[in-house]
Amino acid sequence: MKSVTILGSTGSIGKNTVDVIARFPDRFNVKALTGNKNIALLAQQAKELHAEIAVTADKALYGELKELLSGSGIRVEAGAEAVVAAAAEPADATMSSIVGSAGLLPTMAVIGRGGDLLLANKETLVCAGEIVMKAVKDKRISLIPVDSEHSAIFQTLEEKHRSAVDRILLTASGGPFRDKDAAFMENVTPEQAVAHPNWSMGAKISVDSATMMNKGLEIIEACHLFAFPADKIEVVVHPQSVVHSAVAYVDGSVLAHMGNPDMRTPIAYALGWPERIASPTKPLDLTAFSGLTFFHPDESRFPALRTAKAALKKGQTATDVMNAANEVAVGAFLNREIGFTDIVKTVDAVLEASDLSPVRTIDDVVAVDKQARERARAMIDERIKK
Repeated sequence: MKSVTILGSTGSIGKNTVDVIARFPDRFNVKALTGNKNIALLAQQAKELHAEIAVTADKALYGELKELLSGSGIRVEAGAEAVVAAAAEPADATMSSIVGSAGLLPTMAVIGRGGDLLLANKETLVCAGEIVMKAVKDKRISLIPVDSEHSAIFQTLEEKHRSAVDRILLTASGGPFRDKDAAFMENVTPEQAVAHPNWSMGAKISVDSATMMNKGLEIIEACHLFAFPADKIEVVVHPQSVVHSAVAYVDGSVLAHMGNPDMRTPIAYALGWPERIASPTKPLDLTAFSGLTFFHPDESRFPALRTAKAALKKGQTATDVMNAANEVAVGAFLNREIGFTDIVKTVDAVLEASDLSPVRTIDDVVAVDKQARERARAMIDERIKK
């Protein structure tokens, strides 16, 4: 049996991971589950999967989680430090799916103790890609990407023909506003932004998809994961979300990964790796499609792509700042404090005002993240006053 820890089990990726694991009681046993405030679901998952440890990141909820799991024999912990400690517990594979930069320290704990890292937290590489990938190499662990796009590249990139790669084609659905003009986006509501046409995701990542910042983050992630420069990575909008990404080779071949838009496919691939296991995803019926379309994104309507590419050129500190500012700005938008188009404007302003001196340690990354968040929050507060 393979022992598995799920960091962020109550989020969108975490819930889908639980769904896949629950179908294989003779193949997986669960070491630890971590969540944040949804402790009712966390307790339910822990009981269903017979987890050894259940951790809430919110210390104030320790007593309530303890009560929910009373008599189960499941160890209960609470707090950010407890999440990192749970990540450090030995496991054959760990799903890292905590949303945002909060997943960085737990992910580093996984790398430090070894075992396969199933990475669904793109912000870890956006914030500290150079440091993280060096640690992965030094510890000689296997990193299996879980984002549907990066899983697709992982599966279609032929390492023996790496030198023959012409470009990586990173597909994007275009989000709910791919056909809307700039005037429309000035008045977008949180409800509209989180209503993704193809994928069922959490609020933050749904907003990132709507601004296309998500694709900007994925460009950065792909550069670190696959060691290709940014000019080798091309974003292509593909509204049907059937082709999840592709690798184009110099001989004209394009190896594309296809499937229905269901995160349980890349999750099952990562959990089963290096084998393949069944997933409950509906089989793809190509005859159901009258056509598959592709086009280049309009960066004038989706400036987040330009922002991400510019930050990538400036280095790891800039991408760390960008990610932190974006998380704060998205939160402010969801709280109706700023408008939709103010998200990227806030990120750009924070980048412009920040010291981008190189970061060399995780402590440096955390410090830069904190400063960027404070600067973004101050800018938003100032805008609200006006």
